[in-house]
Amino acid sequence: MTSHFSIGRRDMLRASLLGSAAALLPSPASAATPRPPQTPIRWIDEGAPPLSLGQTFGVPWPRGAVRAGAPLSLRGDGKPLPSQHWTLATWPDGSLKWSAHALPAGTDQPGALDVVPGRPHSPESPVLLREAADAIDIVSGATRWRIPRSGAVAIAGAWSGDRQVMGPLTLVASVDDAPERGRRVALTGRIDTVTIEQKGPVRVVVKIDGTHEGAGRRMLPFTLRLYAYAGGDHLRIVHSFIFDGDPAKDFVSSLGLAAAVPMAGEPHDRHVRLATTSGHLFSEAVRPLTGLRRDPGDAVRAAQIAGRAVPMEAMADSVRPLLDRIPTWSDFSLRQHSADGFALVKRTQPGHAWIDATAGTRALGLGYVGSPQGGVALAARYFWQRHPTQIDIRDAASDQARLALWLWSPDAPPMDMRPYRGVLGMEGYDAQNEGLAITYEDYEPGWDSATGTARTSELTLWACAATPNADRLAAMAQANAVPPQLMVEPRRIHAANVFGPWSLPDRSTPMKARIEDQIRNLAAFYEAEVDRRRWYGFWNHGDVMHTYDADRHQWRYDIGGFAWDNSELSPDLWLWLSVLRTGDAGLFRFAEAMTRHTGEVDVYHLGRFKGLGTRHGVQHWSDSSKQPRVSNAIYRRIYYYLTADERVGDLMRDLILSDRTLAHVEIGRKVPGAARKPLPDGVIDMTFGTTWCAVASSWLAEWERTGDRTWRDRLLAGMTSIGGLKYGWLVGSAPFDLSTGRFLVAGNSIAVSHLNAVFGALELNAELLDLLDVPTYRAAWLDYCRWFNAPRAQWEAAFPFPWKGRNLREGHSRLTAYLAHETQDAAMARRAWEEFFSGEAGLGLSTGDPRVAQDGSRYLGPTVEWPNVSTNAAAQWGLAAIENLALIPDALPAQG
Repeated sequence: MTSHFSIGRRDMLRASLLGSAAALLPSPASAATPRPPQTPIRWIDEGAPPLSLGQTFGVPWPRGAVRAGAPLSLRGDGKPLPSQHWTLATWPDGSLKWSAHALPAGTDQPGALDVVPGRPHSPESPVLLREAADAIDIVSGATRWRIPRSGAVAIAGAWSGDRQVMGPLTLVASVDDAPERGRRVALTGRIDTVTIEQKGPVRVVVKIDGTHEGAGRRMLPFTLRLYAYAGGDHLRIVHSFIFDGDPAKDFVSSLGLAAAVPMAGEPHDRHVRLATTSGHLFSEAVRPLTGLRRDPGDAVRAAQIAGRAVPMEAMADSVRPLLDRIPTWSDFSLRQHSADGFALVKRTQPGHAWIDATAGTRALGLGYVGSPQGGVALAARYFWQRHPTQIDIRDAASDQARLALWLWSPDAPPMDMRPYRGVLGMEGYDAQNEGLAITYEDYEPGWDSATGTARTSELTLWACAATPNADRLAAMAQANAVPPQLMVEPRRIHAANVFGPWSLPDRSTPMKARIEDQIRNLAAFYEAEVDRRRWYGFWNHGDVMHTYDADRHQWRYDIGGFAWDNSELSPDLWLWLSVLRTGDAGLFRFAEAMTRHTGEVDVYHLGRFKGLGTRHGVQHWSDSSKQPRVSNAIYRRIYYYLTADERVGDLMRDLILSDRTLAHVEIGRKVPGAARKPLPDGVIDMTFGTTWCAVASSWLAEWERTGDRTWRDRLLAGMTSIGGLKYGWLVGSAPFDLSTGRFLVAGNSIAVSHLNAVFGALELNAELLDLLDVPTYRAAWLDYCRWFNAPRAQWEAAFPFPWKGRNLREGHSRLTAYLAHETQDAAMARRAWEEFFSGEAGLGLSTGDPRVAQDGSRYLGPTVEWPNVSTNAAAQWGLAAIENLALIPDALPAQG
């Protein structure tokens, strides 16, 4: 291998893109007619969806390629498409970094889509927003929604033309005072504020914030976002709430949304539809006319099955006078209380028995009630994955039915958020450290509280002009359960030079092909393991387990810090980088579910731990180590920019002041023998990697999203002060001034932690050094990359401090690879691959069979050797593989 590296594909693609996009920036050459930038967009499922409910996605732009505020539009097969766009982020020079684009409902463009310069095309019937003093109206075609600005109703009603098809929709919940047979208090969501975030013409977004109230209590704060798209008769709903109760006293026994539905016509013209398993519907009328002893006639039966008004003139004379003798079924309930089973029951009215109707495995989670004059459908994504869930239809035989979708079923046991364990004599730090030594759980009384955790759910609400036919309802259920998603082609994202070092798949040599196979198999294994191990449930869905127990042939779900992973060693990043390079639909949704979980459940959103996350444990909140390394915004950024998801944007913004929480939450309080020197008020001890980089990732996101230099300056303060330390990054941690953002000591000692660089530090620093010119910080970081995995003899020759053993050598090979790339050092590149192939504190490379015994009796392993498999090792191997291939592919040996 030569001592220099050839230009990579990213550089060539970026150069090509910049050349085609140059005319978007003012220049003398702009008088020439430019070629439009090539920005291909595709459906991640490799084809247009049967039903698109409206689409939003993000597009990255190389630095300097597009002027911020420049008009952009979309084309499909060369023809303009109605669209709306806005800025998500800018580069330091003010040019556009990320744009977001929205397409109307019904967009099912099967061919190529691309983003081009030019004024966006307006939809023929734009979605409109009309404001009044007491309410907001959203109008899309013939559908109108009314949003009150205050009160206990989230949506006052929905109209299809002049007909009201939905009455008030409310947020409903209840809380018990005991986990069993407790007294139940009903709660209703009350609006505090309503914010208009977008006004169309393609997309309207309204944000509602409030709190649930009842019996003199105010609790469970919520945020409800309502999305309306041009051409749609629906609202997308993103529902978030925070558990702010006392886990010992407050047991949430239901949580959901309920809508009033006006009912018209005779009972035989009123219809109930419930989506059961994929492609199947429970379809019945309030008064059934099929299966009777007397046949009402073909036309009558066909009309009722289709959801149309029954032609009374065609009804058989033997049936018409006896209609009142047929029982009417007023109440229906579909209960999904496990990932593997639902039951559907119905009854004629309260006070009478429930009758079993059907049962199955995994319901898609859509319910509809209405008549030929209109009705309402409501669906929840992750319905069976987030059990216990439920859909209730009540009073369908009356003038007003009630459709309720329960995110937590009122018929299931209440949420039990209490700690799973007792103190076991661990009141003091010494005993707690003994517990850590045996179970890997960092326990501390009172620090295992669930108060402040959150959950976000995604729903769709339709205002239907009439009862939809079976095909339409099935498509609605599927589009909600597995939302279609557009994504920029991986090669185009790669060319934009965003998210640090990552590579496109490359199988040009046998060794590269082996590594690519390992990356693919390992991610696919975890994706499949979610279902094999039933890692589901309201609070658990989206996370994976930390470490496997080969003796029990079971993940260590009940052994302290070996249980739920909670982002330990960055599996979120590994999965999202895998999505970026492949565009794989399964991986996208696997990573999406993890982002929904780790940013909500594993992070505190209020209270004394606000802004911090919880280290891995048996419960997601059970470990007493509360740190920014878990709440890390770098785990959310990729999803945010690919989808423009406002909720995830909120979560990142909520972290920009999280360093202040560390003024009263001392991370290193239990470290045995640690010298604790008193620090002035407003100064805390802070590690560079697990803490500063984690918080800095939120400052980076805020700076690029808003252009506010406050956050750039805070980044610069930290970088320049670390760069000014004698041993730079090797110091590991230092006193940090919360007011200035600067580290305060000279750094005359060294403390190298194996954790400091494995929570997004490399990825963040690669971006910071590309954005901000701080030579001393660059030198400090490159020194750290040089010395972390350095041989003992070299270390002892260079430093007056003793060499100490390193951990995660395989994963840290990417630090060496980064150094090799930046310094063009061929010897260092060879060293990086040697470290990677060593398998030390990692997975190694093998050709193991990726299949897993379905009965759980044994594992053959997905290119990993049990019992040493752990999620953190898998994540670090995956990150090292992807980033080493990006940084030093030419140094890779042909065999290894």
